Amino acid sequence: MRVSLRSISLSFAVLWGFAMLFVGIAHLADPRYGAQFLAMMSSVYPGADTAPTMGRVLLGALYGFGDGAVAGLLFGLLYHGFAGGAHGLSGSKS
Repeated sequence: MRVSLRSISLSFAVLWGFAMLFVGIAHLADPRYGAQFLAMMSSVYPGADTAPTMGRVLLGALYGFGDGAVAGLLFGLLYHGFAGGAHGLSGSKS
């Protein structure tokens, strides 16, 4: 089975970026929602904190997208390593 590192990385990036975006927007609507989660994330993502501004929400989503891409790439490389070598690695959609 061929594993696409690009697809795995993009999938993780979209999932984590959207999660950060969703929590941030929900926090804008109701400041009680996700406040502790966003406070915890601000310790990892500088500038993405509980301040109720759209700029902070987008910054958090951008951090999430980048972090998700790196995590997806690492996951794909680990999967590839455990699955049995170079014959299963692919950077394309095939």
